This record gives sequence, C-alpha cells and structure tokens, in this order.
Amino acid sequence: MTFLDRSRDPEAHKHWYGDMEASYLYSTGIAGERFFTTLRDKGKIMGATCPQCRKTILPPRMYCEICFSEMGDWADVGKVGKVDTFSIAQVGIGGEPLEEPVVYGLIRFPKVDGGLVHIIDAKPEKVKIGMRVNAKLRPKKERTGSILDIECFKPI
Repeated sequence: MTFLDRSRDPEAHKHWYGDMEASYLYSTGIAGERFFTTLRDKGKIMGATCPQCRKTILPPRMYCEICFSEMGDWADVGKVGKVDTFSIAQVGIGGEPLEEPVVYGLIRFPKVDGGLVHIIDAKPEKVKIGMRVNAKLRPKKERTGSILDIECFKPI
C-alpha cells in the first residue's frame, strides 16, 4: 500500500508486530543547561521570570509561555515546596515488582508556575496533597548536572 492508498481494514492499524526502534537524544537547551549547571554548582533550584507577566516559571524556559516575551531574570525558588499531586509506583520500569513502593510527586514552589516531578522520600500512607517538602541535594562532589542532583524531597 502506498502513502496515498486508504486502508479500509481497521484491524490493520491496531497492532505493530516486531521491534520498533525509538532511540533519541534530547537536548536540554540553553535554559535547561543553565538550570542544571546552577543546581550542580550552587545547589540552587532556579526559575526564570518574565519581564512582562512577572511570572516565574519552573522548569525555566527561554520564552514566556503566556506572552511569548524573552525571559529576563532568574530567581532562586528555594528548596521548600508543596506536594500538588502524587502517584505510588509498585512496579519498576522493567515490569518487576518493587520491594518497597516509590512515591513520585509534582512539587510546586511558592509564587512559581510549574514545578518538578520527583521522588518523595516518605511512606505512601504518610504522603498528602498540600504536604510541605524540602529538596535533599546530593553532596556537591557527587552532583553531575542532572535532575538526580536532587536526591529526593523529604517531608517537613
């Protein structure tokens, strides 16, 4: 069948048999590089502030997603945030059962649009929406310039 031919068989499009390669490289871009470098070198979680809207956005971007202005100043958003939502993983990425469940949450910071998805170091039954958490950073010598420089978020 060519690109212009139409298939009238709906079953033909429900399954892909065999392997489908999906390897790719993702660039963090200029804003992402600055975010991760600052996290690694200074231990600060930074957001970018729009000079027009005055909104601080995390993760930082080069342009405001509201008014499309070039982002101006960067601001340290601190290490304390609140759990906006969370999920409990009981199965690893390979499909294997985990010995202990892992809690992942969306952490939002005061006066910041957006947030970070990360591990919350707490028993699942203790995690609540609105719970205050603090970022635990890896020791400076162990930081590599990735999101894993934040080891986890711990309840306050």
